[in-house]
Amino acid sequence: MDYDILVIGASAGGIDALKQIFGSFKAYEKVAIIVIQHLSPNNPSYMGSIISELTHQQVIEIEDKTILKRGRIYLVPPNYHALVEKRGYFTLCVSEKICFARPSIDVTFESVADAFGCRCIGVLLTGANQDGGRGLSTIRSNGGYTIVQDPATAEATEMPLAGIKYANPHEVIALIDIGKRLNDIIRHGVKK
Repeated sequence: MDYDILVIGASAGGIDALKQIFGSFKAYEKVAIIVIQHLSPNNPSYMGSIISELTHQQVIEIEDKTILKRGRIYLVPPNYHALVEKRGYFTLCVSEKICFARPSIDVTFESVADAFGCRCIGVLLTGANQDGGRGLSTIRSNGGYTIVQDPATAEATEMPLAGIKYANPHEVIALIDIGKRLNDIIRHGVKK
């Protein structure tokens, strides 16, 4: 199976988790990557500079109608939901918060599942609410591959536990192993 898109959701503890993943992930050129991290809309976001230090890939904060391309890392901006349209671009909106969050991981995961079906990988990381669990379930039910961070390695366990509960993910993996596993899946596919 060839994958076109990797979508990663995180909340409390997510910045450290993302550093760990991007520190060992190398298959950038093969997929477009979307990162949804719960961030305060009242403070400046340093996500772009943090991730840029770990990779040579272009890191882009999404704007409305941004085109999705392989080999780039897209960051959902604070206080917006981001949807991926079937034509390969983003739509931003400010509809109501989900699980007290905007951006909502569920919203982006569900739109990616709808647009890419079996050609997407969804990863749910550490977090202190249940956002992402239902969206990850949608990715799985649409044929995508699903990974949840092992709650024993998460700073906040509620989000990975919701991912396990709702999505019955293909894999539950310790944080330290997620980046390497993603390299393997994207480059070589999933062995059945």
